[in-house]
Amino acid sequence: MLAVKIINTSAFPLPAYESDLAAGIDLRAAISEPITLQPLQRTLVKTGLFLELPAGTEAQVRPRSGLALKQGITVLNAPGTIDADYRGEVGVILINLGAETAVISPGDRIAQLVFARYEQAVFEEVNELTATARGAGGFGSTGKN
Repeated sequence: MLAVKIINTSAFPLPAYESDLAAGIDLRAAISEPITLQPLQRTLVKTGLFLELPAGTEAQVRPRSGLALKQGITVLNAPGTIDADYRGEVGVILINLGAETAVISPGDRIAQLVFARYEQAVFEEVNELTATARGAGGFGSTGKN
């Protein structure tokens, strides 16, 4: 288990895993009034949560699949990264990609948070890279779809 320090200034309980094998915890909208999102409109929604992550970990803000399917609402910069040295309030950039107006109400589950370990890279500048069968082929070069 990963130990994460958290301050919760919202009116809602701490985030929790909704099933035994869930990868993410749901983030709730810590807002006092509903937010109306017109099609293609985006907004920053605060969560009332402040995190202290261990070095070598990040928190990834990801869309909730049900919200995306049912209302067309997604996280604009998905996945958003919360770095281990960030101490501000966790916010979620939502966008309405649906055709209808959508409403975010106080306490709505708006995104999910997944924790991941990472390594920082040390670059070794070289004049050429090792050859592979794929080479420089990209953007669909390994298949027909």
